[in-house]
Amino acid sequence: MNIFNIIEISHNYVSKVLRIGEIAIDATAGHGNDTIFLAKLLGKEGHVYAFDIQKSAIDSTNEKLIKSELKCNVSLIKDSHENIGNYVNNNIGCAMFNLGYLPQSDQNIVTCGQTTIIAIQECINLLRIEGIISICVYTSHPGGRAEALIVEDYLEKIDKKNFKVLKYFCLNDKTSPYLVFIYRIK
Repeated sequence: MNIFNIIEISHNYVSKVLRIGEIAIDATAGHGNDTIFLAKLLGKEGHVYAFDIQKSAIDSTNEKLIKSELKCNVSLIKDSHENIGNYVNNNIGCAMFNLGYLPQSDQNIVTCGQTTIIAIQECINLLRIEGIISICVYTSHPGGRAEALIVEDYLEKIDKKNFKVLKYFCLNDKTSPYLVFIYRIK
């Protein structure tokens, strides 16, 4: 495992928590890498709900799912992640977020703090005990730092009796992406 690659680190932690047959959420489908990862982990008995507001992201994810023969246990939803509660009402083992913009796409279409907080809250409400939420935070694009501050301010106030919120970051490089995990203990 590359200790500097936040995607690898995120996948490593999630794979230790997620159980075969559960429900998981990819809150920012993007090019489908997390969706594929989750679908493989969950097996045919599990289900992934993958959200993105961009048709190109949904199409890209769909192509990868078809090639990987994993389409049967994934719902692709072209909608904002703030609306997760409209689609998912069962307990989840995991939710994954990649904040920022879709690589190789319009960098003006980005996640924003207010809707991300709503989505995180929806996922917290659905998260089973010992479930995990992974948030990859990118701050180098316009608006990225502001979103990170809004999200962190919200996360600092989460009930510490029921949740642990961890931050994994590079101390001597404030511009590198970093990870936040929300782990439900009760």
